[in-house]
Amino acid sequence: MSTLEKTPSAGPGSAPRRGPDLAKVTGDLLRSRELAVLVVLLLLVVVATVKSDGFLSGDSWRDLLLTPSILLLLAAGQMLVIITRNVDLSVGSTLGITAYAAGDLMSSGSSPWVAALGAVALGALLGAVNGVIIAFGRVPALVITLGTMLAFRGILLHWAGSDRVNAGEMDPGFLDLGTAQVLTIPVLTIISLVVVVAVGYYLRTSRGGRELYAIGSDPDAAALFGLPIRRRVLGAFIASGALAGLAGVFWATRYGGVSSNAGEGIELQAVAAAVIGGVAIFGGSGSVWGAAIGAFLLVTIDRVLPILGVPDFYQQAVVGALIIGAIVLDRVLASRAERRLAVEREVAP
Repeated sequence: MSTLEKTPSAGPGSAPRRGPDLAKVTGDLLRSRELAVLVVLLLLVVVATVKSDGFLSGDSWRDLLLTPSILLLLAAGQMLVIITRNVDLSVGSTLGITAYAAGDLMSSGSSPWVAALGAVALGALLGAVNGVIIAFGRVPALVITLGTMLAFRGILLHWAGSDRVNAGEMDPGFLDLGTAQVLTIPVLTIISLVVVVAVGYYLRTSRGGRELYAIGSDPDAAALFGLPIRRRVLGAFIASGALAGLAGVFWATRYGGVSSNAGEGIELQAVAAAVIGGVAIFGGSGSVWGAAIGAFLLVTIDRVLPILGVPDFYQQAVVGALIIGAIVLDRVLASRAERRLAVEREVAP
C-alpha cells in the first residue's frame, strides 16, 4: 500500500497544480504486468484466428467468452485472499458443494432465486470456516484450506453419492441463463465482469481494500499500526467462499447438471490465474484486473494449443512454465525494489 505524502500548498504566484504526468502514467502502464499478460492473450487469439478461420465465429466466440466466466469469479476471490499472504485451496470443493446445493434446492421445488442465494450463502459460510480457523487460530492457510478442500469434497461425496442433479430437475429459466447472450456476449460473462469491476472498485477506493494490501505487504507493521488484521483476513475468506458459491450457481446453469466431481482441480486454475495475472504469491501487490486477464489467458491457452497441434502434455507444461515464470519475476522485481530503496536510504541526507 502506498503512503500518502504531504505536499506544500501553492502560494501566491505559484503555478497551478497539474494532473499526473502523462509520460509517467504511460511508462507505468507499459511496465505493468497486466498489460504484458493482455498482450500475450491477444497474440494467442491472433495466432489462433490465422490458423483457424472459425476461431472467433459462432459458437467458438461464445465459448471463448463463456468458459472463463466461472474461473473469473474464483480468481477474483482468490486474489482477495492471496494479497493478504494466504491462499484458498478449498474453492473447488466449495464450488462443487454449492452447485449441488443449488440443483438440489431446485429439484425440491425451490425457486432459482432461493437456490442461487442459498448457494452463495453456503459458500460464504464455508469461507467463514476457513477464515475463523486461519485468522483467529493463526494456522497456515495452505494447511487449513488443503484440509477443508478434502473435508468439503468428502461432505459432497456423502451427500450426493452416485446421484446427480439432472437438467430436467432444474428450472428451465435457470438453465436458459447458461446460454443467454447480450450482443453476442454471454450473460454469465457479463455478470462475472461486473463482479470483477466491483471487487476492483472496492480495493481501489475503500479503506478495507487498502488495508488488505497493507496486511499482505507487512503483517507486523500492519499489527503495530493497529489495523484489524483478523477481521480483514476473515472477510477475504468469506468473500472468496461467497464468490465460489456464485461460481457453483454458474456451474449448474452452464452445464445443466451437477455431480459429486463438480469443480475438481479448478482451485489450482484459480491460483494460477491470479499468479499469472501479476498477483504476488507472497502478498501485498496485484490487481483483480490482472487475475481476470490471467483467467482468460488460461482458458484461451487450452483452446489455442490444440489448434496449433500441441499435445496435452505440453499444454500443461506451458501453464506450469507460466506460473514458475510469474513467481520468479515477482522475486526479481521485489529484489530490485529492495536494492533501490537501500540505495535511496544511503544517499538521503
